[in-house]
Amino acid sequence: MILFDEPMSAHTTFGVGGPADVFVIPRNAREAADAVLACRKLDVPYFVLGKGSDLLVSDDGCRGVVISMEDLCSIEVDGTSLVCEAGAALADVAAAACENGLTGFEFACGIPGSMGGACFMNAGAYDGCMADVLRWVEVLTPQGETMTLGVDELALGYRASRIRSEGLLVLRACIELCPGSREAIQQKMDDLTQRREEKQPLEYGSAGSTFKRPEGYFAGKLIMDAGLKGYRVGNACVSTKHAGFVVNLGGATAADVRAVIVHVQDEVERQFGVRLEPEVRFIGW
Repeated sequence: MILFDEPMSAHTTFGVGGPADVFVIPRNAREAADAVLACRKLDVPYFVLGKGSDLLVSDDGCRGVVISMEDLCSIEVDGTSLVCEAGAALADVAAAACENGLTGFEFACGIPGSMGGACFMNAGAYDGCMADVLRWVEVLTPQGETMTLGVDELALGYRASRIRSEGLLVLRACIELCPGSREAIQQKMDDLTQRREEKQPLEYGSAGSTFKRPEGYFAGKLIMDAGLKGYRVGNACVSTKHAGFVVNLGGATAADVRAVIVHVQDEVERQFGVRLEPEVRFIGW
């Protein structure tokens, strides 16, 4: 499917962002690869979209082509392995693991991203991360070659990977889990969900933790200690529930969100000498 002037606010968890010139939804991995290769051949800028859970798209939108992986969402269980297409939601993968009595992926049940995005940034939460469970990833290189990389070839680090640094496109990924009790797995997922609901402002649009964890510090505590809880520009603000989140209270613009992020960076650096690095990626600015 090909759409024109598609509002990116409908495809990001912040709920902001202007139109994409061209919005492509491939039906399978071959179509996704063809779309990327066509953009490269024609020298057209492109961006590959998962669930949009770590993006702040400009109010002016995205020039070129956005390739959405939303229809590539199959999950296949093979013994203790799950082979997932790039667009599979992490919550769906966690549910499939639980249904099949496989433990080790509970940490991801509340991360609002896709398998491809999780591999891209080595997503993690609650003392677990993709590096703990990934077995291999099938990728498309910028040169158009399909490769299968083992976990030891991915250079996984804190919010970092070879996928990210080399501009690789995730097509499929395999995670390896362990047999477990379905009841115990579900209980752990329920506990993690409750902890998220109690501590995080899930009722508002956001991109999760706005800033990376600075070495030796916690971003949320620095922001709170700087007196920035509740700091607001337009309808974007630092959450009063968790200072590590910048949220859209409803009707915020991308410019509002960015202004809050920049002010937090400047003020924390002024007070504590620490420059916070956004975990959010800025698109179209």
